[in-house]
Amino acid sequence: MSTKGINHLGLTVRNLDETTSLFIDLLGWKLLARDDSYPRTTVSDGTCRLTLWQADRSQPMTDFDRKTNIGLHHVAFEVGSKEDLLALADKIRVWPGVTIEFEPEPLGGGPRQHMMFLEPGGIRIEIVWPAQG
Repeated sequence: MSTKGINHLGLTVRNLDETTSLFIDLLGWKLLARDDSYPRTTVSDGTCRLTLWQADRSQPMTDFDRKTNIGLHHVAFEVGSKEDLLALADKIRVWPGVTIEFEPEPLGGGPRQHMMFLEPGGIRIEIVWPAQG
């Protein structure tokens, strides 16, 4: 018996509406569910599914630090072409609250390329063009 891949990835976010909007309006994902009583949303690109959980705003929040926090380092999503990567980078650059860690560049000597950015709440997101297919 073994597992069959990730069913979903759950992320705690600083601002549920901002991060949900980033996935839907910037990355083109679909909203699958919203539960304001918990609060959480579920979004998908048709292949990957994320559950976004609102951090408890009544408690002090701790910023994400990939070097000292145990758990998530970053989450990486794939695009189908170099042109898709470059077009998405153009949109990411002007998205409110986003911080670009690095622009599209060769990955492992190329021809693969990737970029890294932080969504408004600070979670690191990588966009990868695998240069295959």
